[in-house]
Amino acid sequence: MRKQVSLWFVLLILILAACAPNPAPQQNPTAESTLPPAVPTESPASEPTAVTADPLPTETSEAEPAGGEQVETRVFKIVPGESRVTYEVGETFINQNNRFAIAVGVTTEVRGEVYANLINPPESRIGVIEVDISQFRSDSSRRDGVIRNQWLESARYPVARFEPLRIEGLPEAYSEATPYAFRVIGNLTVKDVTREVAFDITAQLSGETLTGKATTTILMSDFGVGPISILGVLNTEDEVKLTFDFVARP
Repeated sequence: MRKQVSLWFVLLILILAACAPNPAPQQNPTAESTLPPAVPTESPASEPTAVTADPLPTETSEAEPAGGEQVETRVFKIVPGESRVTYEVGETFINQNNRFAIAVGVTTEVRGEVYANLINPPESRIGVIEVDISQFRSDSSRRDGVIRNQWLESARYPVARFEPLRIEGLPEAYSEATPYAFRVIGNLTVKDVTREVAFDITAQLSGETLTGKATTTILMSDFGVGPISILGVLNTEDEVKLTFDFVARP
């Protein structure tokens, strides 16, 4: 009887064990549970690239010309009234026992510009020079009238123009208040005739004032304005000297 009770007791324990809920199986740790949460990293696209993709210009690249050479060109305007153009021509007075004299006529109506490169003087240039030849005055109003009306025809052609083509003999370096001699070759137009002429020039720059003298000799016959002859009064030579005394400022 005791043996039978023991058997039933064992069976009861087995039944209870079978009916008991199974414990939750222990899950194996996965990479997701064992590894710390992934820290988001910045992708290459989020890294700043503005410096390499679009560099800002530097002051040096904007301020300095190519090659690092600085060019300084100053513009000087010829001052009418302080500048003047003079002609000188020999004349013989027939009615005064062939007396010889030099006729001188002057005009102060002259305009133009000079572009002086103080860093590299050979790069300097001169603009077109215009002279109002209708304003020539000498010591004889009779002579002036004949020249204006019959020879220069300055009522129709009031302006003579000199257009420089090239400059020869400019110095390699510039010094303040130092006179320099050089030559300017260009086209001189009087009335409707143009001829190439050369002016010998001496000029200097002192402070803000450029001064100088330009001279040349031409034949009036080359431009169809002479030699001048006033019947029974005088005859002029064909050769005439032109002098341009100029003052120019910025």
